[in-house]
Amino acid sequence: MSTFDYVIVGGVSAGSVPAARRSEDGQRAVLLLEAGGAGRHPFIKIPIGYGKVFFDHRFNWKYTTEPDPNLNGRTMYWPRGKVLGGSSAINAMVYVRGHPQDYEEWGEAAPGWGWHDVAPMFQRMEDWQGPKNAQRGQVGPLSVTDVSDAVHPLSQAYTEAAQEAGIRFNPDYNAGGMTGAAFYQITTRNGMRASSADAYLRPALRRQNLRVETGAHVTRVLFDGSVASGVTYSAQGATKTAHARAEVILCGGAINTPQLLQLSGIGPGSLLQDMGLDVVHHAPQVGRNLMDHLGIDLMYRATRPSLNQVLRPFVGKAHAALQYAFTRKGPLSMSLNQAGGFLRLRDGTGCPDLQLYF
Repeated sequence: MSTFDYVIVGGVSAGSVPAARRSEDGQRAVLLLEAGGAGRHPFIKIPIGYGKVFFDHRFNWKYTTEPDPNLNGRTMYWPRGKVLGGSSAINAMVYVRGHPQDYEEWGEAAPGWGWHDVAPMFQRMEDWQGPKNAQRGQVGPLSVTDVSDAVHPLSQAYTEAAQEAGIRFNPDYNAGGMTGAAFYQITTRNGMRASSADAYLRPALRRQNLRVETGAHVTRVLFDGSVASGVTYSAQGATKTAHARAEVILCGGAINTPQLLQLSGIGPGSLLQDMGLDVVHHAPQVGRNLMDHLGIDLMYRATRPSLNQVLRPFVGKAHAALQYAFTRKGPLSMSLNQAGGFLRLRDGTGCPDLQLYF
C-alpha cells in the first residue's frame, strides 16, 4: 500500500498528535514516517537517562551551528530528537505552557493562537498529577507530574534563598502568574518519561488504519501542480514513494521542516537556484528568523552532596537503581533540572525576560 489519506512526516512532538487524531475514526488511512527509531531504549524511558541521550547519535540529530559572528565565531550544539516522540523523548521533560501575553501577541498576527484559544487545548491535553486547580486538566493523555515533595535538598535550599532575595515562591507557574522561583513540573508517568509518542501515538498503534514506519527519512515532498501529493523517502536502503489523497503534514521541527521544504523547492528562490533546485514556490521566509536562547552557567561549591556526587560512586548508583526498580522513585525518576523559575529584570510590565534553571 503506497496511497494514504494522510502522510505525516516526523513522529516528533507535533507529529504524534495528528497521527493519533487523524486515525481516530478508523476509516482514514494514515502513514507516519520517522527517520529515527522506536525509542524504547532504557535511557529514553528512565527520566535521568536524559543525560545519556543528550549526545547519543542513535536518538539525536546532534546538530551544530555554523560559526556565529555575534558569539566571537563560536559554534553551538543543537540537540534534536531522532526517534518517535522527537525531542520530547530526549529532553529534560520540563513542562511550561508559556506566558499568556506571548500568545495574545501571536494571536494578533495569527488569529486563533491567542491565549483564550489555546488555554482550553492545554487543559484538554494535560493529566496533571498535582493539586487540583480549575486551570489544569486532569483527564488528558499527557501526564504532568508535580515533583515538589521529591526534589533534592539543594533545590529546596535554592527556593528558600530565592525568597530571601525577594523572589516569591510560585507553587504552580502553569496556573495564574508565571513569575517567581519554582519546582519544575515534568512530563512523566509513574516514574517513566511521558513523551508525545507515549501520550498520543502508542495508544493508537493498535488501529488498523494507522501505519508507522521508523528508519524512514523523507527527502522530498511531491507536488501535483502546486498541491502537495506525496513524499519520497529512503528506508532499508531503498527509495520509496507514498501518495496522499488528502494532506501531506510536515512535522519535522524548527530545523528539519524548513530544510525539507527547501529541498522540495519551497523557499528563497535565489538560494534554491544556487543549490541547483527547481523552485516550486518562492517563499523567502522559509529557513529564516529562527531565534535561540542564550544560556549562562554559574557554578558554586556546595556544603552538602550534589546529585552528581551522590550518583558518581558505585554504591550511590546501586542504591538509586534499586530504589527506582522497586518504587519508581528517587533520583532516577527525576529530571536533572528540578528547580528554576521566571523573572523580569527589565523595567516595566510584561512577560518574564529570564528563565532560571537550578
